[in-house]
Amino acid sequence: MKRKIVIAAVTAAVLVAGTAATAVAFADDDGRDADRGAAARVSVGGAASSAVRAVPGTVTGAELDDEDGAVVWELDVYGSDKITHDVTVDAGDGKVLGKHASDDNDDRDRHAPRSAPVTLDAAVAAALKESPGTVTSIELDGREGGATHWEVDVRGEDGKEHEMDVDAKSAAVTVDRSDDGRDSDDD
Repeated sequence: MKRKIVIAAVTAAVLVAGTAATAVAFADDDGRDADRGAAARVSVGGAASSAVRAVPGTVTGAELDDEDGAVVWELDVYGSDKITHDVTVDAGDGKVLGKHASDDNDDRDRHAPRSAPVTLDAAVAAALKESPGTVTSIELDGREGGATHWEVDVRGEDGKEHEMDVDAKSAAVTVDRSDDGRDSDDD
C-alpha cells in the first residue's frame, strides 16, 4: 500500500513539474522583457556609449537580451571602417563583453541606413516622452520607398509593451500599437 502511495506521489510530482515546465517554455516573451528591463541598470544610451568607445562609429540598433543568464545589450555599430560590428555590453555595469564583425555584412545590408539626423539618444528621448518606461529595443530602419525611422520598443511604466516609430529627420513619434501583455503577434 505504501508503495502505491509513493508511486502516486512521484507521478503527481512529475506531472506538476512537467506542466510547470511546459508553461514556462510556452510563456510569451513579454515576461522576459520585463525581467530584463528591471535587471538592466545601464540604459540603451549608456550601452551605446560603451559600444562606440570599443568600435568607433554609429549605433544603428540595440536590443536588451540575456546571454548565459546575464542581461546584456546587443548592439549593431556601423564602424568608421565601413563594416557593421556586433557589440555585446553588460547591462549591469556597461562593460563591453565582446565585439566582432557582423555576419550580416552582405548585399541586403548594403542599403540599410547607417546614420540619421535624429540620433539614437534623441529617438530614445522622443519615444520615452510618448511612453515612459524602459527601452528594450531600437533599430534604425528604412522602409522601401519610405522615410528612414527608428523602430523603438518600450516596456512602459504601465507594464505594457509599446511599439513606435520615430522619424529619423523630425523625431515625430508614431505609435504602432500598445498591447496589454498578450502575444504581440496576434495584434
